Amino acid sequence: MAGDQWKWQEPGTAWRGVCTYHITLTVPSREPLLGRLVIPDNDPTQARVERTALGNAVVDELYVMCRHYPAIRIFQFSLMPDHLHAVIRVTRVMDTSIRSVMRGYWQGVKKLGRAYTLEVSPELNSGTTTEGKSTEQGKATAEGSDGWAFPVFTERPFIRPLSRSGQMQTMMHYVRMNPQRLATKRLMPGFFRVQKDIEIGGRSFDGVGNVALLHAEHYDVVHVRSIWVKAVEHGDSQPLRDYMNGCVLKARKGVVMVSPFISQQEKQVMQVLLQEQHPFIVLADNGFRDYYKPSDALFDACAVGRVLILSPWLYDAGKRHISRADCVSLNNMAEEFCKEMA
Repeated sequence: MAGDQWKWQEPGTAWRGVCTYHITLTVPSREPLLGRLVIPDNDPTQARVERTALGNAVVDELYVMCRHYPAIRIFQFSLMPDHLHAVIRVTRVMDTSIRSVMRGYWQGVKKLGRAYTLEVSPELNSGTTTEGKSTEQGKATAEGSDGWAFPVFTERPFIRPLSRSGQMQTMMHYVRMNPQRLATKRLMPGFFRVQKDIEIGGRSFDGVGNVALLHAEHYDVVHVRSIWVKAVEHGDSQPLRDYMNGCVLKARKGVVMVSPFISQQEKQVMQVLLQEQHPFIVLADNGFRDYYKPSDALFDACAVGRVLILSPWLYDAGKRHISRADCVSLNNMAEEFCKEMA
């Protein structure tokens, strides 16, 4: 059984075999062409997106895709004002790859987008675009646009396989919660805005969250040493239990705990801090992209000001895994931070 855990697809069927995928289609300009966020009574839990005609057409095109490819099932989707998330399942091996399928979907929504721009803004066909280009310039740059001057979906959909255990359910929850999270960000923008060049001990950080946590009275580090983990392997778990419990006891006394929360034991401490609603600071191994929002575990705590996420590095779109060097560096920064703020 253990040997089967990596065999997510049959040999020779990469991108054609049985698998679940997360698909994201974005309006690169980030204009709200697909819908309008509505927040009844300023309650994020009631948030919904009222679709435009283009938004309806983009969703309809998903179902057209499924009719063309009966092996594909839509598990979850969420249409946002400027993008679409969908979790789809390929239920059996197909003759074509999911990449080809999504390329066809993309071609379809591109035509819909061009038609929509003419329908809602016919004046754009004469005069100047929002980017200051003439219509003729727009036509010249829209290769293969079938005469439509203003393509909307200029970037291909992002396709991500969901192969690891629990990944599909996590992504479906993420997609389902998208309207609520956007509503929360709009109602409380201060805690979700990326703040640049926060100087701490001669080092510059970018941050998301409650910067008032930088003015607490006491800080301490959460850093589980490998010696304690190795002791557990030899049957002595007491030192590790004592240390992890000690971190929580300090937080209960008002100490702001600081850590990159890398190891499994450190993540367990963070979960207790979240459950007991203690403030803490996270050092992140990557910077913040445009439209960044914290993960599920941190989002709600960030919304109410109990978390500050700091990163000393710019965002790297190609980064997928934290390196050992990054781990050592971030743990050292946490130690330096607490000494500097003491």
